[in-house]
Amino acid sequence: MKRPFLPCSGLLLLVAAGAAQAQSPDSHPARDSLGRLGIPAGRIALTIRPAAKPYYRVRVTAGRMTVEGSSEVALVHGAAQYLQQQGRLSLSWEGRRVAPLTGLPAGDTGPVASAFALRTYLNTCTFGYTTPWWTWQRWSNEIDWMAARGIDTPLAMEGQDYVWRALWRDQGLDDATIAQGLSAAPFLPWQRMGNIAGYRAPLSPGWIEKKHQLQRRILARMRDLGMKPILPAFSGYVPKAFADQHPKARIYRMRAWEGFAPTYWLDPSDPLFATLAKRFTQLYTQTYGAGDYYLADAFNEMVPPIAEDGSDASAAKYGDSIANSTATRAAALPAAVRDARLAGYGEKLFQSVTAAAPNATWVMQGWLFGADKTFWTPEAIRAFLSRVPNQRMLVLDIGNDRYPGIWQTSGAFDGKNWVYGYVHNYGGSNPVYGDLGFYRSDLAALATSPARGNLTGFGLFPEGLHSNSVAYTYAYDLAWGEDARRPVADWIAEYARARYGAASPGLVAAWGKVIAGAYSTRYWTPRWWQNKAGAYLFFKRPTLAGADYPAAPGDAAALREGIAGLLANAPKQPAPLFTYDLVDFARHYASLKLDARLRGAVAAYAAGDVAKGDAAAASAARLAQEIDALIGNQQETLGSWIGDARAYGDTPAEKDAFEEQAKAIVTVWGGEGNLSDYASRAWQGLYAGYYLPRWQIFLAAQRKAALAHQPLDEAATTAAVKAWEQRWLKDGRLWPRQRPATPLASLGRLLADADQP
Repeated sequence: MKRPFLPCSGLLLLVAAGAAQAQSPDSHPARDSLGRLGIPAGRIALTIRPAAKPYYRVRVTAGRMTVEGSSEVALVHGAAQYLQQQGRLSLSWEGRRVAPLTGLPAGDTGPVASAFALRTYLNTCTFGYTTPWWTWQRWSNEIDWMAARGIDTPLAMEGQDYVWRALWRDQGLDDATIAQGLSAAPFLPWQRMGNIAGYRAPLSPGWIEKKHQLQRRILARMRDLGMKPILPAFSGYVPKAFADQHPKARIYRMRAWEGFAPTYWLDPSDPLFATLAKRFTQLYTQTYGAGDYYLADAFNEMVPPIAEDGSDASAAKYGDSIANSTATRAAALPAAVRDARLAGYGEKLFQSVTAAAPNATWVMQGWLFGADKTFWTPEAIRAFLSRVPNQRMLVLDIGNDRYPGIWQTSGAFDGKNWVYGYVHNYGGSNPVYGDLGFYRSDLAALATSPARGNLTGFGLFPEGLHSNSVAYTYAYDLAWGEDARRPVADWIAEYARARYGAASPGLVAAWGKVIAGAYSTRYWTPRWWQNKAGAYLFFKRPTLAGADYPAAPGDAAALREGIAGLLANAPKQPAPLFTYDLVDFARHYASLKLDARLRGAVAAYAAGDVAKGDAAAASAARLAQEIDALIGNQQETLGSWIGDARAYGDTPAEKDAFEEQAKAIVTVWGGEGNLSDYASRAWQGLYAGYYLPRWQIFLAAQRKAALAHQPLDEAATTAAVKAWEQRWLKDGRLWPRQRPATPLASLGRLLADADQP
């Protein structure tokens, strides 16, 4: 079967008959990757043909598959994509399905090109929310998954703390001081971006060494496949102990992010900055080898220190008043002062990246431009980028599903190379959502926009992994232009056949309902309802305002129809991934119904109707426990997360510390801001063991107040909930996974309960 070649407008790759000579009739890295994915690669001929744009081509003759492509990644992606289209391969975090390669139909895909020179992946926060306890086997699987999706420029942030320790040793700090200044493993991404320092310290030297060895293997594998990983660089943040040692240096005490203690930033105009930046890159190169792309995020959710009068002193030097007060924000600054300082910062940051890596490209995440539009006006963005060579910078415009249009108002980032993409997942919190139709129409509009400037790549930048695989599969398929003109319904039929082994028209129609009910939601808006984090009301710290919690996005009725349709059209022997998806959809649907019962309980007690409140509270508790029991077969549970963390420890004390850190990142987080429940997870153990007890404390206090005909002392009740949370972190309970013996039967009972009014 020959599939049509569907290029995006203006970005067509033509492979001429006289194209570059093939490098080799065999390509071992790609073959090895396919083999690790379970594909019998010995039956596939692989050939690299370098080209101006990424492409692949698959031919099948007499049952024999031949794949040519522009790179190792293109070969892996081409083979995997063709087999997915044939219904023979499904790759996801939840598992894989690989069918035999016998009986492949003869055909030729023709050249299939990516509209993007780069396909980027991961977020700095992923390395706290998902990967802190990953082993090499888990990373190996992820890198092969990246290749299969055609990803070639992933962030590679593991192992850098080994280099930071070496840098601060160079500067005369002892190991104990360095360790106390480094945050616990799951919180390190925010340390690296300058938001926090030393939170839940010290950082274990054993953990540092494990990640050091792991990063060497990660980079070797990525480079073997021809990927160009994005590596860390120095962005200016220094330990307090270093600031104390250099009282005359131009070091600013930054604002207290989310209620944490202030951090310290070295002005790039200070001579120490260039020295530290160059030395960090030298040490990194000595440890892990040189790179092409280096990430330096200096102002992630931090306002740059800029003087009102242009003097350095008013930028709040270390030891003076805290920098970044509202008085120094853009609205209060003369534009010339702001622009000059920002241009200087941008120029010096670029120079710091290239001092020890002259040919490198400075990479930065563009999240800050959308997160603080008050400061980062289009004029401020242009000023910050103005002195950086266009081809030596790469802006990752990651938030187009939440903060769209920054690239348009900034003139495509002042002519810089840039990558377009979506965060999708925040904190690893995992309601069932995404917006397949939006991704399709959005990328189609992007491809034809005359204002896209030096658009270089596409990427997905999830803060957490392991949920909603369909959204990631589809978006990266679109990045190769393979499905841009096909209706989503056609693609989902192919996806379902590959994932389950069979897909009847009724099953595909049911998936259409699921898409209408859940996968037509661009951003999960309730997660920041009234500045309270959490995917559902049930996941949020309890509050009286819960009675007015709004309806969730999506269409619960359509989702319920989709679940019923999947059940009615289930294969005679349901594949594991079919059951997995059904459980996930049912869990999400039941969680929406659980929220409705909580709203009813809070409202009833507040109105003094104790009997009605009791009934709603009891039904909510029952539903929460049923969900918890059902989801024990899903990829992750609280018990598996804790188990992975404890396995990283070398001593009982270290295992206990990692356990508490692992529990904290997915629950209370930290600080005095609004981060509690930011990373809320729909996991077994958390439904029944964390979220439910909090609500039971709150509802019991409400009930007592209602019986006494008194208003609830919400402040005291919240304090009691917070005290319980802290005890829970330290209780030592491991929450081992409990698998349901008959998940589909349990699912039926859950749905029957959830459907009750």
